[in-house]
Amino acid sequence: MFESEATKFQSAGIQIGADSSQAEEQLLTEALAPFSISRRNSALEMARLYSVIHCFENEIRDYIRETLSENEGIDWWNKLPPKIKAMAESRLETALKDSWLEGEKSDLLGFVDFGMLSSIMIEKWQFFSNIIPSQHWLKQRMEELEKARNFIAHNRMLLPSEFQRIYMYIADWNRVIGL
Repeated sequence: MFESEATKFQSAGIQIGADSSQAEEQLLTEALAPFSISRRNSALEMARLYSVIHCFENEIRDYIRETLSENEGIDWWNKLPPKIKAMAESRLETALKDSWLEGEKSDLLGFVDFGMLSSIMIEKWQFFSNIIPSQHWLKQRMEELEKARNFIAHNRMLLPSEFQRIYMYIADWNRVIGL
């Protein structure tokens, strides 16, 4: 009964319960408080960029997984180049040994380097050529995005012009893929 009544109040714009976004903002403010305003502002800018790169990279992994599953079947992983498979399987093995470190450990494609994702698509070009404009287009964008991604992953600040390039390349990808 309360839930149905609460829904009526919420649809009227009345907040019911705790505001989780406000609580999250307060936690972030407290965690960043010891650092200078300049460092905090840089961190918040980079956090937004990290979020975009995170989504982009994982969309590419999903796109590869779905395309290869559809075209090569459930055993598509076994049909990848041995070098890529060996590297990912080795990383998975290391992750499993680090049992104290919790997180996703079942997706082998998640252990493939970002730079190797374009290699997979080029190796299996017959399945990607109907969507991706050209191998050159793919390689150029992925190589530049990999450099920026690594900068971000190692907590180095990018210039605003680089932010724009990343957003533009990701927007290009999303338009081509149909996101």
